[in-house]
Amino acid sequence: MSILIQNGTLICPDGPVQADLRVDGTKITEIGPALPVGDSQVIDAAGKLVFPGFIDTHTHFEMNKDTIRETADNWESGTRAALAGGTTCVLDFAEPERGASLQSALDEWHARADGHASCHYGFHMTIKDWDPRIIAEIPQMTAQGVTSYKVYLAYANIRISDGVAYEVIKAVGKEGGVVGCHCENGDLIDRAIAELKAAGKLSPASHPLSHTAVMEAEAVDRWLALAEQAGYPVNVVHLSTQRGLEAARAARKRGQKVYLESCPQYFTLTEDKYHLPGFESAKYVCAPPARPQSDVDALWEALENGEIDTIGTDHCSFNFNPTKMLGKDDFSAIPGGIPGTEHRPPLMYTYGVKSGRITPHQMMLALAQHPAQLFGMFPQKGALAVGSDADIVIFNPNYTWRITAEAQYQRVDYTPYEGMEMAGRTDTVLLDGQVAVQDGKVIQEGLGRYVSRGPSQFWR
Repeated sequence: MSILIQNGTLICPDGPVQADLRVDGTKITEIGPALPVGDSQVIDAAGKLVFPGFIDTHTHFEMNKDTIRETADNWESGTRAALAGGTTCVLDFAEPERGASLQSALDEWHARADGHASCHYGFHMTIKDWDPRIIAEIPQMTAQGVTSYKVYLAYANIRISDGVAYEVIKAVGKEGGVVGCHCENGDLIDRAIAELKAAGKLSPASHPLSHTAVMEAEAVDRWLALAEQAGYPVNVVHLSTQRGLEAARAARKRGQKVYLESCPQYFTLTEDKYHLPGFESAKYVCAPPARPQSDVDALWEALENGEIDTIGTDHCSFNFNPTKMLGKDDFSAIPGGIPGTEHRPPLMYTYGVKSGRITPHQMMLALAQHPAQLFGMFPQKGALAVGSDADIVIFNPNYTWRITAEAQYQRVDYTPYEGMEMAGRTDTVLLDGQVAVQDGKVIQEGLGRYVSRGPSQFWR
């Protein structure tokens, strides 16, 4: 049976449209005013916004598997939480062991996700080693639908040299893919941590002091210089500072295609969270850290101006007790990461759309269309259009509620957004044309499938 969504405001690629939308099977088959009901199941979306399914460009499920630092959310709980919030596709990071092949990581991530996911999923591939064997695997990854990669300029156990980064950009670019980078200066982070610990400054208050705006901006500038030399577009993940933004603006002024991702925490949290009583601040330890209000304001202005392309979450959910507690006597031992995939859409709606900073169409671009374009899924995903996949979110802008750890689907014992009042909620989610979320509750699990992606579709 087909489904007819009536009376809603459809957030389409060209802007909002008052129209009905029909789904047959897994596809959108008709959009128009006052469509006949026929034998369709009717969903009344009066007073609600109808979005294409949201895409989380940055998740870490089952990270550090089988270790004391394993994340709280596995593929079952993480994708169920994502779906509940309105995310119909996540892009997670497949990370090979040192010395192992890219194929081994892809196989492992498929084993973890296949048959366990409640929303659709794809994989970015992390590059840790670089040699002829790995280089030869890049086309093999493309053939299996992996067209995006990540490298690190921070963390001693994973970061790569500038020369290797340059070569990765070229190799992936030739395949039509895109490389994202964790842009922080790893050497300076290491020095800052050592200095702070030597001075006996071991509390979470030292965390932002070891991950400063200077460290991000330098790395963004260096990353974009490498990309300019290589001659291909690149992505900057989880941008958090005005100084990093200014480095990207300078590159764009030179004519580079540069894509910027940020996350809800950098729009809603500030560095005062690192000065809470007791050990509460450990809940907010992530890299990059929450920043001063001036950076928050700069990012909102950039999003409003269309300078920030995608909003992921960097969802990396460590339980406060016992996992975050591992760093009780040493801030640098606190596992870095926070949960967020469930709450991204209402956070961006409440603090962005409801506050008048961005429009529903701009929210759709950052959470759906641009992710689908950058990562080779558009217009099958990221659009309300005839022929597109029937991954659809019906969002109620008039529903008020508070975020609490007790009520969340995320399988972690806290949320950094505890107590925040939301002005909007995902009511209904269609996944491949099936109602998977109803009245804000997940009613069908395990419907997620792997998304094989094509080349990036650059638009700048």
